[in-house]
Amino acid sequence: MILAYLGSVAMVVLAEMGDKTQLLAMAFATRFPAAAVLWGVLIATIFNHALAVALGTYLGTSFNMELVKAIAAGSFILFGLWTIRGDSLDGEHKRKITIGPIVTVAIGFFFAEMGDKTQLATVALAAKFEAPLQILMGTTTGMLIADALGIYIGVVAGKRIPERTVKWVSAMIFIVFGFIGLYTSVPAQYLTLPYIAGLFAATIAAIWLICRYK
Repeated sequence: MILAYLGSVAMVVLAEMGDKTQLLAMAFATRFPAAAVLWGVLIATIFNHALAVALGTYLGTSFNMELVKAIAAGSFILFGLWTIRGDSLDGEHKRKITIGPIVTVAIGFFFAEMGDKTQLATVALAAKFEAPLQILMGTTTGMLIADALGIYIGVVAGKRIPERTVKWVSAMIFIVFGFIGLYTSVPAQYLTLPYIAGLFAATIAAIWLICRYK
């Protein structure tokens, strides 16, 4: 069904523009080779959207993604803290096991995409059209188009912005979207000032400790 494929491409490109996963691709592109980032995005998208297509095909849109979105948002904050900590070259040559940039991008992008609007759009498309393969191909193509633009922008910007600035901006993007994700996914009874202030204070404390002892 060519209509399912083209519709999936168009919907995901529109949904991904300015989305947090596109910003994530931009941030990754300032730290890793563009080709590695794009391969990581491709691998993560195939696995993530295959799951979404399966859910949409067999379960429709009746399931609740709030818990998944909350976990993904919390992981996003942790990834931001990891970015602030940075990577060290000390003893790199002694490491026998490394996941490499492609796997790093794939893992980070996979969890960032969990519960995201492009994944939910994929679920809805799979539920609407009886063409799982075309939907998967279309949504993957759409993600690659949108994120390739983000990667290009990230590479160009990364050549003109100091590494320390890039690291902090990237980390803040991750953390801010993590907070937004938690705010939009956790139950309302937890959206109180004490809980919000506590999470904010814990994040600030974690940043201080990382900067103090890294």
